[in-house]
Amino acid sequence: MSDTAKKPSTNAKLAVGLLTVAIGMVGLSFAAVPLYEIFCQITGYGGTTQRAEEEAERTLERTVIVRFDSNISGLPWAFRPAEPQIEVKLGETALISYIAENTGARPTTGTATFNVQPTIAGYYFNKMECFCFNEQELQPGERVEMPVQFFVSPDLADDRELDGTRTITLSYTFFEVAGKGQAVAQTDGDETGESM
Repeated sequence: MSDTAKKPSTNAKLAVGLLTVAIGMVGLSFAAVPLYEIFCQITGYGGTTQRAEEEAERTLERTVIVRFDSNISGLPWAFRPAEPQIEVKLGETALISYIAENTGARPTTGTATFNVQPTIAGYYFNKMECFCFNEQELQPGERVEMPVQFFVSPDLADDRELDGTRTITLSYTFFEVAGKGQAVAQTDGDETGESM
């Protein structure tokens, strides 16, 4: 009789344990993206750049060429850097722009991701102002300039793995934000001819 009385209690404990594991796995899946982003920002993993609130404390004479790359995925946009590359001193703050233009017939919204090559240089690439991850809505024919302010940390000069690095590429890819352009096109209409 004591064996039968223990079985429901053991089954209940097992069920609670499995439910706890399942809830924990769901929680971890939601936390995985923000935790991965934090990891990338701290380590520069995968060419993720750093964020900076202030300019570098020092500037070195060593220079690097920073090239600018632009890509589009699923948007009727023209997207390019205002200039293909610049030469900067380590620690020197630079301001450049990318230009986006909606060449399509309807309003569309895009958001950009970025990376830096070589990937290890992401740890030293500091952005002070950037349009990445912000939604950008463009009306048909609308053209915007989007600034990027950055510096390459003078600490790069101390990294032996980057001794031979003379060129860094900053690359952006714009993706369409699903459903945004269609909803805007339906609610705006063409009655006034004005863009928002």
